[in-house]
Amino acid sequence: MGWRHAVPILATQIHMPLLRSGSEGRRARPGSDAFEQAAFIAAALGAAEACRLAADMATQAERLRAVAPKLRSKAAGDVVDRLVGDDALSGTLTTRNLSRWASRRLFDRLVDLGAVRELSGRTTFRIYGI
Repeated sequence: MGWRHAVPILATQIHMPLLRSGSEGRRARPGSDAFEQAAFIAAALGAAEACRLAADMATQAERLRAVAPKLRSKAAGDVVDRLVGDDALSGTLTTRNLSRWASRRLFDRLVDLGAVRELSGRTTFRIYGI
């Protein structure tokens, strides 16, 4: 993704049931004996999940690059580069060579080819990403 900072992997896993300890099944609190172990487990789980997601995204980016020659739009290369470099793009993306209607058709074609996913689930304002 080209991020300049580390992804916060600890926060994504801190509420996992595996991190609950004791007879009451409560999460470890800072200062408790089990907190350090819970933090290490959460970091390890988060790192594993981040690696899995990165592998999925790399596969999807390869698929997107593979279908790029099938696209007939003048701005298709720019849109493909933006999709690989950004988390998500608006379905009404406009550029010098791409109107919002052409953008909508291009994204619909990319979805039909299985290269991108529609992330928002809305019909009025769509967001696409790999």
